[in-house]
Amino acid sequence: MGNLPHFILSIGILTSLCAAGEIADHLSLPDSAAFPAATAERFIRALNLHPKDPSPEHVTAADVLPGSIVEKPLLLSGLSSEGSVEDLGHHAGYYRLSHSHDARLFYFFFESRQNKSDPVVIWLTGGPGCSSELALFFENGPYKIADNMSLVWNEFGWDKASNLIYVDQPTGTGFSYSSDKRDIRHNEDGVSGDLYDFLQAFFSHHPEYINNDFYITGESYAGHYIPAFASRVHKGNKAKEGIHINLKGFAIGNGLTDPGIQYRAYPDYALEMGIIKESDHKRLGKIVPVCEMAIKLCGTSGRVACLASYLVCNILFNSILNIAGNINYYDVRKECHGSLCYDFSNMEKFLNLKPVRESLGVGEIDFVSCSPTVYEAMVVDWMRNLEVGIPSLLEDGIKLLIYAGEYDLICNWLGNSRWVHAMEWSGQEAFVSSAEEPFLVDGKEAGVLKSHGPLSFLKVHDAGHMVPMDQPKASLEMLTRWINGNLLPPPASQPLSDI
Repeated sequence: MGNLPHFILSIGILTSLCAAGEIADHLSLPDSAAFPAATAERFIRALNLHPKDPSPEHVTAADVLPGSIVEKPLLLSGLSSEGSVEDLGHHAGYYRLSHSHDARLFYFFFESRQNKSDPVVIWLTGGPGCSSELALFFENGPYKIADNMSLVWNEFGWDKASNLIYVDQPTGTGFSYSSDKRDIRHNEDGVSGDLYDFLQAFFSHHPEYINNDFYITGESYAGHYIPAFASRVHKGNKAKEGIHINLKGFAIGNGLTDPGIQYRAYPDYALEMGIIKESDHKRLGKIVPVCEMAIKLCGTSGRVACLASYLVCNILFNSILNIAGNINYYDVRKECHGSLCYDFSNMEKFLNLKPVRESLGVGEIDFVSCSPTVYEAMVVDWMRNLEVGIPSLLEDGIKLLIYAGEYDLICNWLGNSRWVHAMEWSGQEAFVSSAEEPFLVDGKEAGVLKSHGPLSFLKVHDAGHMVPMDQPKASLEMLTRWINGNLLPPPASQPLSDI
């Protein structure tokens, strides 16, 4: 109860502002708002999927020991002939978590289409509580789902440059589950610990990949997961725990990493994009200090204060949506059609097909595209600053790429750029003063890049929240060049017309 005064202080300041008329009517919380349960369904849409409560009351058919992996070849019909699935080594499996009561993480593993010596890349979708199958089938996986429920190859799948892992995490997400509710995670210590244990088991199961370079990637709320996970892997390597994981870098796409800076950027981005007017911006500016104070009280370990900051600061986001009307806040160029803004219904239809479920080995377990249970459990983690662990990784030479589609509102490029520039590390001054360079794909500018040493920031043109979905070729080029250590190709590789 030590943080209760912080909660009361935050709410008290907010109430005072409202009573004094400092916040216009259309800048207040909607009548339907409650905390945290009723807001979960709205904000869980950060990755566009409708949540279903998993209520995991069942256990797997395979009663394996904690720390064990059960994996099987993934044999899905309907693919065109780009080499057999068996030759490519597509797998699906369950890992029974070591430090849990009865939790199991579900994952996909796709061997590289080019060379098994390519880096191992793990992808984490955000939410919190949204399945990584979203990215697999609609962004950067080996294939996509056609309207007739068949699979077609993705020309720009990231498995063209890497051995690719997708994990449904935290427990309760996607096909991952537990029969014990004590296994639901509430913070990054729990999330990163589970992922580290999974990696240990994965490389033990696939020793042929132990010496490959390893990269962590993901988007949205994974801006929290990824720095914590990278720090956990690096810590394990330094302490010589288990198998050494050859961590080379981590990348965050349109992520939430430093809320204190990123929430402050909401009104500025909305004004810059013409979503709100100058008068709206001025009124929203009066909420910003309240939000900043609430986040400061939250710190890196608060609980009640972090709940209060979540409530207070999301007034900024809700208010912009109320002003904007029917806007797709993942891509401000578009309207939001239907309850999900995008239509990803084919994914759930496909994953509920009996032959698919048999191939995946998931039995009767429900697929949970986005879990409100996981979401609510992680709300206390929402406003914590995960930037704090990044500088030490950079100092040790671990690469970081922050990329952001320019038309995303919810985790916009402006807020991401600001926290990256404000981050204190030995190369900060050189990074801030470095020149912006065009990121060229096929001789055309696909983005603007700023880079120094291990740190790079890329603003991606003509893309919203999900860059690999909106700009698949550019995103594959980005990944390939980044893992090869050269985001900017030498001038000689450019078309003559551009030299």
